[in-house]
Amino acid sequence: MEKLVVASGNKGKISEIKSILGGYYEVVSMQELGFFEDIEENGSTFFENALIKAKTVSKALNCNVIADDSGLMVDALNGAPGIYSARYSGEHGNDKSNRDLLIKNLENVTNRKAKFASSVVLYKTDGSYIDGYGETTGEILFEERGANGFGYDCIFLSDDLKVSFGEASFEDKNKVSHRYRALCDLSNKLKNL
Repeated sequence: MEKLVVASGNKGKISEIKSILGGYYEVVSMQELGFFEDIEENGSTFFENALIKAKTVSKALNCNVIADDSGLMVDALNGAPGIYSARYSGEHGNDKSNRDLLIKNLENVTNRKAKFASSVVLYKTDGSYIDGYGETTGEILFEERGANGFGYDCIFLSDDLKVSFGEASFEDKNKVSHRYRALCDLSNKLKNL
């Protein structure tokens, strides 16, 4: 089976990708093959950032690579934090600070509709690629609920699940998540090749 490298160190992402694309590829993390560099995500869309990551790792390791870029888009904030979701408060990866700032920015806002969006790119050694897109809708809560997940999960009330992603089990969240839907979109395109 052909190897597919995930351009991420996130174990949750890697297991999610394995469960969906494992029938097509032997899925491994980039760290397993010795890639530990930081990749500058300077695209203006989720797709562009996913492509940058996948292409960079593919060129370095000379193998097929899958990458995703995703984030939260809030209607009342014109789609923010968007591609800046992980560094919304200024410090990359400070989930609590990002959530606090988002709640503060929505303090007197009644329209709290939001969506998580994900773009995935499978980049091949021949320079071709296939991409997939997925999203899931909900709204931003006034306070945190639940301790599961990461990022904005505990303040995102899922339209599908009727609970916050922070209250949902890993399995339930993954059945409706933006990344799951993007990977299913990609998987359907692979079936039709």
